[in-house]
Amino acid sequence: MMSCYAKLAHLNVLLIEDETRLAELLKTAIGDYFSTFEVAHDGIAGLDAFRALRPDIVITDITMPNMTGLELAEKIKKEKSDVPIIILSAYSDKEKLLGAIDVGVVKYFIKPFDPEELLSYLCTLVEKIKKESLVKLKAPFTYDLQSEQLFKKGVLVHLSKRESRFIAQLLQSPNHYLSNEAIKRSLWPNEDVSDERLRTFIKRLRQKSDKSLIENISGQGYLLVMND
Repeated sequence: MMSCYAKLAHLNVLLIEDETRLAELLKTAIGDYFSTFEVAHDGIAGLDAFRALRPDIVITDITMPNMTGLELAEKIKKEKSDVPIIILSAYSDKEKLLGAIDVGVVKYFIKPFDPEELLSYLCTLVEKIKKESLVKLKAPFTYDLQSEQLFKKGVLVHLSKRESRFIAQLLQSPNHYLSNEAIKRSLWPNEDVSDERLRTFIKRLRQKSDKSLIENISGQGYLLVMND
């Protein structure tokens, strides 16, 4: 089980729970296993937190002020259909859980429950997330969106955080392309970066990976080459 717990370390989790005591209990009990474990206390704050954090997993209470957990789940699924959502509910809410199927909730837990039970389920969920986060680039490269890591024939390519983030941003941009100015603003937000520094950055990334993985659009920007 320890190996499973280690895999959780790359995940970002958002918990939306209006019972402050339960929220703090869960954060204390299992929060340290994850890269981040953020807490919001109502549906509106939860939706704002989701948009800001883009978590890998959402855990939400079903009965909350301002917006129910099911309403929140529906809004989240419209913005990011593949994010797993777990519902927490009191036994008296069981009738409402029938609606959870319609919005794509993957699991529900009836209160009170053992935090270890939730953690164990998250361990099974991480494997599914891992498979779905792998993107095929130009052979033989793959990229793990969840951990922001590049692999060549399954072997990790050791990149800096900025290099890994650059590939992730290319993947998430329209047509996998970014202009020179967009790259500078994104990777060096508070610096005046020269074209030469950008070219040096790309050159080092190509040396670590492959010259053909990042294509230069002359004088305009860079394109990530995908699998044929």
